[in-house]
Amino acid sequence: MSRTEVLDREVGQALSALSAAAKRGLGDLALAELVVIRASQLNHCAFCLDMHLGIAREHGVSERQLELLAAWEEAEGVYDERERAALALTEAVTVLTEGFVPDDVYATAAEHFDEGQLAHLIGLVVAINNWNRVMVARRIPPGGHRP
Repeated sequence: MSRTEVLDREVGQALSALSAAAKRGLGDLALAELVVIRASQLNHCAFCLDMHLGIAREHGVSERQLELLAAWEEAEGVYDERERAALALTEAVTVLTEGFVPDDVYATAAEHFDEGQLAHLIGLVVAINNWNRVMVARRIPPGGHRP
């Protein structure tokens, strides 16, 4: 298999199914795109950034939110408390520097999402981290996304 053959078909379908189920269960497609973009920024995945920036715009995410996403913690008034909680959890799950998700980050997210939504949010972060790692490992360049 060459680097351009991203994944075995069965594995690719499984990752796609996980991503779709997590987004459906979260129920907020604009927020889902903010989450996957932030994880993709942290993982330096140009392919996923390119793809999800376009999708985010289709779901009504503002240019201001997209432009300031890398500095969301300092961007007062740009993201609401629910978005901020989701982004904090995204970073904690993506970058496990302490070996676990801090209790305060999880508790804050749990204040804004019910159990099902929280499970889907975590599933979405797990899914995009998988995709990021595949695309970065294969060095898949941006621009090849086909909806």
